Amino acid sequence: MSTTVILLAGPGPAAETRLRQLQRLADRNGLVRFRLVDARRPAAQVIADCAGAAVLIAPNSESSTPIAAGIGGLRLLQTFSAGTDQLDKALLLNHGIRVANNGGANAVCVAEHAIWLILTINHKFDRQIESVRAGRWAAGVTGPLSEFTTLVGKRVGIVGFGRIGSRVAKRLKGWECDVVYHDIATFDAAYEADAGARRVPLGELVATSDFVSLHVPLDRQTRKMAGADMFKAMKPTAVLINTCRGQVVDEAALIAALQRGEIWGAGLDVTEVEPTDPGNPLITMQNVVITPHQGARVIQSEWNAVLNAVENAERVARGLEPNWVVDPV
Repeated sequence: MSTTVILLAGPGPAAETRLRQLQRLADRNGLVRFRLVDARRPAAQVIADCAGAAVLIAPNSESSTPIAAGIGGLRLLQTFSAGTDQLDKALLLNHGIRVANNGGANAVCVAEHAIWLILTINHKFDRQIESVRAGRWAAGVTGPLSEFTTLVGKRVGIVGFGRIGSRVAKRLKGWECDVVYHDIATFDAAYEADAGARRVPLGELVATSDFVSLHVPLDRQTRKMAGADMFKAMKPTAVLINTCRGQVVDEAALIAALQRGEIWGAGLDVTEVEPTDPGNPLITMQNVVITPHQGARVIQSEWNAVLNAVENAERVARGLEPNWVVDPV
């Protein structure tokens, strides 16, 4: 008998397409059967509709926790996202439910996005593109020539050396950068050598890097970890890059640091509140580039997330521990 897996989503073409993708992959082994449940219905009805499920595929949102906790016999809450910060993992674990993220499904494209932000800051690509679109050719592409620079010889400090951070390092190996990293986890020499980075203390990374790139999960330890103290310790010519979660950065402190010249610039794919307020001073700062949290938006991320969700569901069906479990912090 197939193990039941629920895809919790609002009905529509996108959800139906994803359901077909999941089931097509699962049909190879015949271990799991996927079913779509309408997430827009009242919570009690959603829980009833999910009866008998061993795995729930649900968004990284606060509303997913009580629904998962109410499903008797549920063993795994699987997300399509890298982040699980909106889920109460401790409460779910008390119900015997593990939480798993997407297993690095979007790691490559987010790494590419982080590097694009670095390059855009270095070459002012945003201003160049806008000047052409506005019919001004190069007019408005201003600033001292010293602000236009290559990556050669620059130190890039990566905070968080997991699936995304290590891929940033790998892609910078050929750019003649000095790549260093810091992480609370320990990695073996082969992992470091493959990525082309070396470990340094966080204080040294912050004080010596030309670019500080954040790649950490959002939890109580990392919330606002990039704050006033970090910015004061950075070089005045340094740039902050953030493609993980907006709340990892104390945005008010970042604005103040940029206004005071404590750091030179920032490249952000995430903000503390999303969508950010149109009056946010960061939007109009000439040394800041912001993209609207679209760093994971490539087709390969979708394919990888579906593959990983099916793999984890099948592991549960076989009685194995799921991969990519995120423990409470």
